Amino acid sequence: MFWASYLLAALALVLAWPVPIALSRAKWPARSPFTAMVLWQAIALAGGLSMIGAMLTWGLEPLGNNLIDALRSLWGILVHREPATTLGLVHVFALSAAVLLSAHLIFTLLLTYYRIRRGRRRHRDMLSLLSSPSDTRPATLVINHPVPVAYCLPGGARSVTVLSDGLLEMLSDDELSAVLIHEKAHLAQHHHLLLWAFAAWRAALPWLPTSQLAQQSVNELIEMLADDEALRTVQPGTLIRAVAIVGTGGAAPAENLAVAEIRGTPLLGSPDEQEKIGTVHRLSRLLTPLPPLPAWQRAAVLILSGLLLAVPTTLLVAPGVV
Repeated sequence: MFWASYLLAALALVLAWPVPIALSRAKWPARSPFTAMVLWQAIALAGGLSMIGAMLTWGLEPLGNNLIDALRSLWGILVHREPATTLGLVHVFALSAAVLLSAHLIFTLLLTYYRIRRGRRRHRDMLSLLSSPSDTRPATLVINHPVPVAYCLPGGARSVTVLSDGLLEMLSDDELSAVLIHEKAHLAQHHHLLLWAFAAWRAALPWLPTSQLAQQSVNELIEMLADDEALRTVQPGTLIRAVAIVGTGGAAPAENLAVAEIRGTPLLGSPDEQEKIGTVHRLSRLLTPLPPLPAWQRAAVLILSGLLLAVPTTLLVAPGVV
């Protein structure tokens, strides 16, 4: 397990710094948002697994040649009070760090979920006072506000799309349809779960710059995915006008109103600045569409994503082979 710990540490370092930076600067994710989203998830999961695994295998290295045997020896030491003469201080420190990091990640994930649910309940209570159901659109609420606002509020069977009076007055029927399809795509594709996971990653490791890059990139990718869903039904020009009106009107479909607690603190500047940057990226992609990635390139990225998860898992389960 000696070499396995070093290989896991090297993989964790690569996935924590150069790989996310390169991916956040790449142009191809706009051509295949789904593929890029899968890769971001693989990077996050493999990076966390490698960080914990490196400390775990290093701490257990004196107790056995593989994880199962080492854990059995550790169990004997903890429960049956067998001698631990082979464990040095550095090994105990590594094991403690692995346990603490695992607990920290799990606790942050649960705490983020609790804060999200609490924020949604408060927001739903406010909507019950300040909004009225749409007469023509199911699961849609209308608030009295002059600024063009459109966002979705996840909640399972209670999920709703919220629109403002200002939006209804500014958009044509086709443009409004594009906005509704976009927002409903967020709900149908469960984007709130992705936002929750990456917000928890950033909250757990705020000192890691790549956790901020990942959250910002995922935020942009889910907007692209929802735009692509809208383009299946409406013309590109219609969606472009709708995005421009909502974006320049100062609305923040998900950050400032409904699910700000999911996205967390913006990477740079104020929420309004981040929303404007996201709108510019979306409009640029819609105005100058690029061809989608070839099928073989998408397949290659998906295979790479699978390998990213398989490598640390293999090193953990069968470190004796290394």
